[in-house]
Amino acid sequence: MTDTIYQFNADTLTGQNKDFSEYAGKVLLIVNTASKCGLTPQYEGLEQLHKDYHDKGLEVIGFPCNQFGHQEPGDAGEITEFCQLNYGVSFQMMDKIDVNGDNAHPIYKWLKSQKGGLITDAIKWNFGKFLVGKDGKVVKRYAPTTKPEAIASDIKKLLG
Repeated sequence: MTDTIYQFNADTLTGQNKDFSEYAGKVLLIVNTASKCGLTPQYEGLEQLHKDYHDKGLEVIGFPCNQFGHQEPGDAGEITEFCQLNYGVSFQMMDKIDVNGDNAHPIYKWLKSQKGGLITDAIKWNFGKFLVGKDGKVVKRYAPTTKPEAIASDIKKLLG
């Protein structure tokens, strides 16, 4: 099993393959997102974190997922339009993936193996969050209900 996130790659919403080694030395906040969830307004907080800390070395990365209540039914174009139109999302959005089960994306299999959940390692709902340090290792896992602004102090510490 890989010991840093830099060994992985994933496709963006625009269909480009992104090698996570490009993020070496950055702090990453990785979130499984959905457009039709009660927690969807967290996009606003995620965008604010991106605006506040991107220039200091933070990368917010969203992975749309339709595994929870079918709350991300759209295709790449619809997801992009929704995120930009409703929340002005300018952080990196990846292609829609599974985060649990046999078809879970390798990044999510690895993230869950690094920081398990309280009862089970499975992602419980939309907007679960993983904070990855500059060394590519998972520092902390946050519940879906943890608001992005509540993570700012942890991000600041990692950015130095």
